[in-house]
Parts: sequence; structure tokens; C-alpha cells
Amino acid sequence: MANDILICDKCKHMRTKSMLPKLEQMAPGTEIKVACKSYCGPCSRFAFVFINGRYITAPTEDEVIEKARKYVKK
Repeated sequence: MANDILICDKCKHMRTKSMLPKLEQMAPGTEIKVACKSYCGPCSRFAFVFINGRYITAPTEDEVIEKARKYVKK
């Protein structure tokens, strides 16, 4: 099944360069879209990932990855 994963390249709490490899490892073969998601309120306070229709937030990149794992389609 295909996963729909989106991250923001303007987020103050994540670095695209470190986040992409983590997401690719979590969901191999998924095309991860990177661009501003107009989610600026939470984006300015938390790391976030939009995965399969859900916004997942956490204080750090690693924490948001762990929370998002349960929403990855196998």
C-alpha cells in the first residue's frame, strides 16, 4: 500500500536533511513530498509530519517519527 507523507521545509523544529532519511527508512519506497504545508501555528512550535491524512506533532524529530510509525501502511 502507498503511504502519503508530507513534511515542511520551513519548519523551525525539523531539518529536511536529517528527516528525509529517517522517513525513508520508516516507509521504504514512499515518495515523500517536501514543501510548506501552511500549518504555521503548530509548525512554529513542534516538529510535525503529515502521514496518511493525519498531522503528527512532537517536540523533536525523533519523537515525531516514533509517533508516526503506527500510521505507516505496510
